Amino acid sequence: MTVEIGVILPTSTPDPGQPILGDVRDSARFAEEVGLDSVWSTDHLIASAPMLESSVVLATAAAVTERITVGFNVMLLALRPVAWAAKQVNTLQFVSGNRLVLGVGTGNPAHGDIGWRAAGVSFADRGRLTDEALAVLPDLIAGKPTILDDGVEATLSPGSEVPPIVVAGNGKAAFRRAARYGDGWATIAMSPNEVKASLEQINQQHDRPALKATVVAPQLDTDPQRAAEQLTAYEEAGTARVILPPSGDWRRDYENAARLRATQS
Repeated sequence: MTVEIGVILPTSTPDPGQPILGDVRDSARFAEEVGLDSVWSTDHLIASAPMLESSVVLATAAAVTERITVGFNVMLLALRPVAWAAKQVNTLQFVSGNRLVLGVGTGNPAHGDIGWRAAGVSFADRGRLTDEALAVLPDLIAGKPTILDDGVEATLSPGSEVPPIVVAGNGKAAFRRAARYGDGWATIAMSPNEVKASLEQINQQHDRPALKATVVAPQLDTDPQRAAEQLTAYEEAGTARVILPPSGDWRRDYENAARLRATQS
């Protein structure tokens, strides 16, 4: 096994002074052409810097590619009515040919709460709302009759194959959420030792097959050979996938990621 390598599409950046807004079509096609495993879109209504809407971004990426995985990194379920979120997800599964991975999180507090207030959602309730959404989301995506919190029975048509759900976060609530609802767990910038210790805590909480990690912005050397050795350490710690961070020049970033991918072949 090798660690899958993904990249973030040029649709946002944490740095408001250096917004990254590039051509989604060109970047997705290029990522596939150079042999990368996945492309990802961040998600927020109002962020600290310009950010495109994630489901539109991923639909665009899916439309111009054939093989590569497309993923939410991560969808903020609590910002949306869960039935609408499920409709976005199962439509993306349909149009992509089942190439979607659904990362789910509660949002980076660095973006503030203005997006939540604009959506009419309590920032303080985002964890509870995420749990409630995850409890019914798979059945909604699959097109099964589903009872929502207000008692309404909803059935989405058509349904789709439920994508892998990767739950993000480093706190106790996120670990519990990943153990209960996730097919995987995601974190940012953890070392291999930290990944291993966190997975042990998560996997102790359920009796399903052990979850694997997705690590965003892993701690990798700039030398490809040394970075490949570090990826081996991540793999041994339980990492299935890394998502490399953007630097501002997506083409250069993707070329560097492809060179790293080639060292594992």
